[in-house]
Amino acid sequence: MSEARPAPDIDALMQAIPYARWLGITIDQRGNEITTVLHFSQKLIGNPVLPALHGGVIGAFLETTAIAQLAFEAGAGALPKPIGLTIDYLRSGKPVDTYGRAVITKQGRRVATVHAEAWQEDRARPIAAAHGHFLLKAADEPAGT
Repeated sequence: MSEARPAPDIDALMQAIPYARWLGITIDQRGNEITTVLHFSQKLIGNPVLPALHGGVIGAFLETTAIAQLAFEAGAGALPKPIGLTIDYLRSGKPVDTYGRAVITKQGRRVATVHAEAWQEDRARPIAAAHGHFLLKAADEPAGT
């Protein structure tokens, strides 16, 4: 029987990434699931007329959500590297907190496929979704590669 490994502190990992910290992304980790939170700040507005969140901020948030999910499920170690990410912008992001969740749809030894969604008031009405492929570091790969 294998020992259960403790869940890694993904929020501490995210806070070590300067861009995630600047965007105001935190992780709400409860049991065996995580939700990313993009805390609203005026600096995140891309269109002040609406006002709406900048599309690049939403894209970065979804990429970070996917990376956080991969890191959470894989445990501590090197962060996955994005190979490609496609984002569907579904509706304008309002000037409020935004939440994200990701699901690993396929994971191999070297590459993982992830689907992520971002929503605000209603999870059933996402503001954006992403589909991405990420390069994973092999367990036997030397550090710095």
